[in-house]
Amino acid sequence: MTASSPARSARLAFPLLALSCLGFAAAWVLLAAWTGRGCSGMAVVAGLDMALVLRMARVPPGAGRAAAAVLATTITILLACWGIAAAWIGGPLGLMPWESLLRMGTEFGWLLVRLGTSAWDLAWFAAGLLAAMLASR
Repeated sequence: MTASSPARSARLAFPLLALSCLGFAAAWVLLAAWTGRGCSGMAVVAGLDMALVLRMARVPPGAGRAAAAVLATTITILLACWGIAAAWIGGPLGLMPWESLLRMGTEFGWLLVRLGTSAWDLAWFAAGLLAAMLASR
């Protein structure tokens, strides 16, 4: 290994992390559409997945890796909530989730997310962020 390998792998980790956020959020939306529930427990799995992606990309351990995992988990949770709201509102209208994502306004989307999110969901989201932080240390 050369001296620039860790820097190069860390630099490539962030596009990989962004792709992981999008892919995991899409899988979460599909699971929620299949089960008819929000599946907020997937936040913990998302946190562990983001930590695993950063470990596999050989990002050096520490506060930076933990912060990146928490940020990626937060983005995944937000994307999944938005996608679930879009799927639930677009389904009866005959729209696919990605079609209703683009047509749903921000105010209406966040209203649906707030109405569909319970205290248990928030607890699962917090557990997912904690799992991301602890698993990526």
